Amino acid sequence: MNRTGKTLLVLALVAVDCMAFRVSWNALRDIAGAVGADATAATLYPFVVDGLMALALVATLVLAGRDRTFALRVLGTYTLASLVLNYVHGLVPELHGRSVDWGRLADWDPANWALVLLATSLPVGSIYFGSDLVAKVLHHRPAPVEQSTPETNAEESTETIMKRSTADLPESTPAPLPPNPVALPRPVPLGFLKSALPVKPLDSIDPAPVTPIERGAVAAESTRPRRATGRVPEAAKPTRPKRTPEQLLAEAREATAGWPDAKVTGEGIRRAIHTSPANARTLRDTLLAERARTAGVAA
Repeated sequence: MNRTGKTLLVLALVAVDCMAFRVSWNALRDIAGAVGADATAATLYPFVVDGLMALALVATLVLAGRDRTFALRVLGTYTLASLVLNYVHGLVPELHGRSVDWGRLADWDPANWALVLLATSLPVGSIYFGSDLVAKVLHHRPAPVEQSTPETNAEESTETIMKRSTADLPESTPAPLPPNPVALPRPVPLGFLKSALPVKPLDSIDPAPVTPIERGAVAAESTRPRRATGRVPEAAKPTRPKRTPEQLLAEAREATAGWPDAKVTGEGIRRAIHTSPANARTLRDTLLAERARTAGVAA
């Protein structure tokens, strides 16, 4: 909705509220005169009740959280009170001509006491609740609205990508080591050194004669002990002879004779006859093929 439509809507709401207040003002003025208010007080009484309703409505639009809930409760309470007083005004025709007895709003005494208490307590409640609502509105600080900029969006997207990629890492990234600052000596000006220290000419140094390394000479003697080499002792050699494929197949048949087909696996055969994984897989394929042929012949 554009600004013109919003303005017309607000003006229509104000006009409806003004007409409704005029209707309610007649009833509340007669009720105030019946409970002992003079002409001036009776004229101002509708502004006390319905005016606080308008104030609570504005506070509801401004406040937030618990303060907004409080403003809604005040609005609902005074709306209900105004409705009750308007209803009583419609039930008692004598209130229209102000011919009713002073302080008499109902024939039944408990109902009359409750109505008089309601009518006389609304002005006091308006003072308390109105002051509280105004104080809450004046002390209300709206939450700042953060404006998103291209740099902020870029930082948020980078942070999101970093957080998502961190979870895929196999190990957590180690924290960076704190720097260890080392105090370096302050440089000394070169001119100060020249002026403070005497300059002596350097003696010529003859280069040392280089002798060729003789053939077969050892440059450096290694102190690392050499690993002992030699023949493996007989006790360390395996005593079990190497089995032929026919022997492995015979042992596998004997070990898996009572196994179901689902249990005949390479790992199971390897553990049963203690052979290598490659031999176990070959034996598995052979045994399953034999079982398939036997089942086909039986069928």
